[in-house]
Amino acid sequence: MTSSTPTSVSSAATASSVAELQSVLAALNSHDAAVTTRLKTHLSTQTSLTHTLSRLDLIRAHLGTQVVSARSLSTTTLSPAATTANRVSSAVKRLDLEQSRVRATLAVVDQVSELKTCVLGVVNAMGAAQDWETAANFLHRASKIPDEIVAGDFAAEMVASAETPDPPKVTLEMAAEGLCKLFLARFEKAVNEKDGEGITRFFKLFPLIGRGDTGLDVYGRYVCTGVAGRAREVMNQDQKGDFFFAGAVTGLFEHIATIVEQHGKLVELHYGEGKMVKVVERLQVEADMQAGIIIDTFSDEKALERKLTDIKSYAYGFLVQSFLAGTKQARTGSPAVVVDNEEETIDIKTVDLLLSEIGVMLSRWSMYCRFLGRKCQPTSTSPDALLSLPPVISNSLLLPKIINRLITPFNVMTTFFIRRSIEKAFQLDEFPDFTHSQPPYISSAVDDVMYIVQKLLSRALETSQCNLTLTVLSTVSRVLSTDFIGMIQRQMRDTRPSSSNSTFSSTELSRFLVLINNLEIAASYVHRIVASQEEEKIRELFPFEKEADTVLSAMKSMATSFESKTGEIIADASAVVFNQVTKPRLRPLLADAWRDVDYLVAPSTSEDPEPDGDLVRARFEAGWNSMMAPINKVLTEKPTLRILNTTAGYLSKLLEKKIWGFEDRVSELGAVRMERDIQRVVGVVAKGRYEMRETFERCLQMVLVVGMEEGEEAGVEWKIDAEERRRALGMVVRG
Repeated sequence: MTSSTPTSVSSAATASSVAELQSVLAALNSHDAAVTTRLKTHLSTQTSLTHTLSRLDLIRAHLGTQVVSARSLSTTTLSPAATTANRVSSAVKRLDLEQSRVRATLAVVDQVSELKTCVLGVVNAMGAAQDWETAANFLHRASKIPDEIVAGDFAAEMVASAETPDPPKVTLEMAAEGLCKLFLARFEKAVNEKDGEGITRFFKLFPLIGRGDTGLDVYGRYVCTGVAGRAREVMNQDQKGDFFFAGAVTGLFEHIATIVEQHGKLVELHYGEGKMVKVVERLQVEADMQAGIIIDTFSDEKALERKLTDIKSYAYGFLVQSFLAGTKQARTGSPAVVVDNEEETIDIKTVDLLLSEIGVMLSRWSMYCRFLGRKCQPTSTSPDALLSLPPVISNSLLLPKIINRLITPFNVMTTFFIRRSIEKAFQLDEFPDFTHSQPPYISSAVDDVMYIVQKLLSRALETSQCNLTLTVLSTVSRVLSTDFIGMIQRQMRDTRPSSSNSTFSSTELSRFLVLINNLEIAASYVHRIVASQEEEKIRELFPFEKEADTVLSAMKSMATSFESKTGEIIADASAVVFNQVTKPRLRPLLADAWRDVDYLVAPSTSEDPEPDGDLVRARFEAGWNSMMAPINKVLTEKPTLRILNTTAGYLSKLLEKKIWGFEDRVSELGAVRMERDIQRVVGVVAKGRYEMRETFERCLQMVLVVGMEEGEEAGVEWKIDAEERRRALGMVVRG
């Protein structure tokens, strides 16, 4: 506000009119009023401010007096008190130091006294009393005394006596060494005498004398000797029938698991938490040896290498010749003739038994791995945590042998088994007898092959081997795509007409439709096989890390891939049926249905408003049913709908042309009859399927417009354009 005054004065000096002077005067008056108000405000508060300053002066005087008093108090009272407190504190600290030294001295005296008691107790117990448990307990008590006390000069002077002239450390070490040798001898004696109580008695004493590693080592040798003896006893049996080696592996792993389960608590109790792992490691070394012997013997006894060589050299003659160009299989309902002479060189039943036995062995190995994985887990691990393969297994010498001698042959034989089973299934393939069989109509090969697929998948899953299962799923998917689908494709090529001008015979059409069913039902079987494997069970079989998710994903992928490939072939085969069966008959069918039908009629030409009745519908229905009957009888629902939709789409185009063909040949009454005939024909095709009626919507709208008067088209969602509506309206010849 103040800064505006010079501006107002300068404005007054430069004003050139009365109005400008009045404006400047008003601004000056306003500024004067504001300044006056502020001055009055300051004057009104001056008294209060003066009173406050007086009070501050009074308070300052009082504070000066208090400062003098405080200084006097500090000099006369607090300073001597602080000096006294400091002197008392120093005395207390010295007293605390003395007490701590006394306590430390007493602790040393107590420990030396305890040490002397232990030394004398050990010597006496090992003397005439020969109380080994007492001696071990005294050594255990002595082990709790700090080493600096045991090895100190004070203990050496105070503990030494006529009975124990050596320093206590030497005496205790000699006693522990002597007891260790004694316990080893007594333990071995108990083992030789099969004295279970003696074995347990001396096994518990090793950790008390500080020789826990020795105790675990000798115990490990003992249990390994038992494992080896049991395994040799089994392998020395004369009778080695089917699944003998699987039983031997099962017995070996169960024996080891029983030892770990039953003795683990004893070891943990006396030796400490986690000490059983050392015994497990020792047991695993023995398991590597004994299981390796069983697997090697199994490989030799079953001549596995020779069988694998024969399998790898098998030529699959029937499959190869079936895929050769120009090869025609017999088109009869009887099984195909076996064209190869190799089928008896490898007994597929023997391969099946080998796969089953190897599968059992791998399943027991997986159960054993899961068991050890849980036993070797830290106690702090959550119960819901995924297992990880323990080092005792991942570093095992048995693992490479399992892979090379069991898993690899299993994969090779699985490939042979499914390929040979598919080959055999198509060699013995029989088509259904429609008079005695029930739908769905499929050939015998589908059931045979899908049974083998389910068997192989279940067998692979039961092994609980993730990589093996993934390999089997990949093999099954690949072989189904190449051999199974390939054979059906070949049969389709042999069955279908050789040229576009020729047509199916009745028998050929039925066989071709059955082959479509084979693909459709096979795809549904594969989905059902995969769906039958419960996810919870899969997660139990594959608990390690993310194996279960990988296996579940692979199974779904196999089913999806197979369905996709069969779907493509079914689509192609359906197109063949359409082109060879339904499409060529549609034009003649429509021509026959509308034969001699005239829509250019007048109301007075007959007393009957519908002289032809259902003639068009009856003719069309008879021809349509005759054409579709073989398809509806044999084919399953989904392929039938595919063919029906394709046929209906083509028929709708023919009907459009048929309707346009009546242009200028329709009377007003004839338009009503034509609309009725078209609707009834569509009804025959659709048979209540609303979505199929949409295929004929253009045709139905065309005949609807034909019967309309001009200007009635409003309110309809048209599928035909305006030009077509005008043309349809112009079709009627109006009297």
